[in-house]
This record gives sequence, C-alpha cells and structure tokens, in this order.
Amino acid sequence: MGNKNFSDATLVVLGHGTELNENSEVVVFQHAAELRRRKIFCEVHEAFWKQESQIKKVLTEISAPRIFIAPLFISEGYFAADKIPRELGFDFSNSLKLKTQNLELFYCKPVGSHDSMTNIILSRANEVVKKFPFPRAPKNSEITLFIAGHGTEKNENSRKPIERQVELIRAQKIYADVHAIFLEESPRISDCYALTQTKNIVIVPFFISDGLHTQEDIPVSLGEAKRIIEQRIAAGQPSWRNPTEKNGKLVWYSFAVGSAPEIADVILERVREAANL
Repeated sequence: MGNKNFSDATLVVLGHGTELNENSEVVVFQHAAELRRRKIFCEVHEAFWKQESQIKKVLTEISAPRIFIAPLFISEGYFAADKIPRELGFDFSNSLKLKTQNLELFYCKPVGSHDSMTNIILSRANEVVKKFPFPRAPKNSEITLFIAGHGTEKNENSRKPIERQVELIRAQKIYADVHAIFLEESPRISDCYALTQTKNIVIVPFFISDGLHTQEDIPVSLGEAKRIIEQRIAAGQPSWRNPTEKNGKLVWYSFAVGSAPEIADVILERVREAANL
C-alpha cells in the first residue's frame, strides 16, 4: 500500500478505554505512534469510548476528506460491532460507511477477528516459553495451550474469535491440546487445571491491553494471591512469575495479543478492507 493511497485520509485508532487502569490505553498510543511513523496517513489520532480523548470529540476536530476509524477490539461484540457504530450514526443496512458532501467516514472491522491473529497467538506462546525455559523448555507436544478471553452474556459474538482461534490452532496439531477459557463465561480461567492432561500449560490472553484483566484478574483466577500480585505490580515487576507451579502444573503466562507489534499491520489490513467497501 503506497502512501499516496491514504495521503488524504486520517486514521483514528479507537480503544475501549477505562478510568480503572492506566495501562489499558498504552496499546492505543503504541500502535498509533507506529502508524504515524510510517507516514501513510495525513494524520493519525488516538481516541477512546470510555475515557478522554473521546471518539465523538476527536471526530469533530478532523478536517480530512476521509476518516478511517479502526477499533482496537478483540471481537465483533457488543461495543465494537453494535453500540459504538450505532452511536456514531452508521446505518447497518448500508454498510459501515458514511458519506456527506465533504466527508467519507469508514468504520473498520475490529483487529481481533482478523486471520493473522493465529500467528500472533502462536508467537506469544512460543516467546514466553523460550524466554523462561525453567527447568527446561518443554516440547510443544508436552504443552496444552489455553487462549484466555473475557466472555460476556451481553453478546454471543464475544467469544467466537477465541473459539475460532482454538479450532484453527488445534487443527495444526502443534500442541498436545488447545482450549478456550474465559473470565465471565464457562469454561472459566480456573478450569484450565482440570481441562489438561499435560504438566505444562501456556496461557495467552486474547485481550487488547496488558491492563486490569490480564495483570490482575486472570492471575488471581489462576490461583496467585492478590496481595502478591499487587506487590509485584507496585515494584514494577510482571504480575505472574514464569513459570509458576500450580495444582501440579507448570504455568507460563504471556503478554496480551493486542500489544504485539504486528497489530499495526493488522490495523492497516482492516483499513484496506474498509476502503474497498
């Protein structure tokens, strides 16, 4: 994709945002900065749904003739595929494109449902074992891979990208087995110990940011004491020590998929797709 294709366009990288954990916004600024560095768009902005700078306000400050909104979300669930585009005025019966006399506004698909997420998950799983091979790096055939998602009763599509990745990776027969686990749906995060026959477990959080859920909620669900997690975070350390032995299993826990550098390329793919609507 040449720079000239989008030299008249502004990209808005849209995150969910939260006031509860400042780390949740880091990935939005990370990927926006990388895409700004590439000089593909005339401008790149960060925006959020639940915190400043809010998306509606950001859009009023842009004067480019084309604007691409790229939701940095895992699934085509309640927020990314329903509430946010509806609130922004998109008509679902007429695709996710708005056109006025002076402006074209495109709403892209979320990054988490893109096909390339499979390789990002596998990369995350491989990285964490390679970096922490204690007492020795187990073979993939000795590992059960778990993809950890949020899950919600609000929208049945929320868990679909995770389950799809489980099927795709399981079909490659890289690991002894592959399962999905969730914070707010069954099977739960804590069920991982009962779901595996192998001694070694690798958990990849299928989340956008290394925020509250990935740094606190999931480690607590895995059996780590909350006070220890809080002490580690306060000391600037990772909240999970790789590997940790729990319930007779060795557990490796990776960073979230959304902070992987490759996500910037996924955002560009989503923009290309939206431009062809």
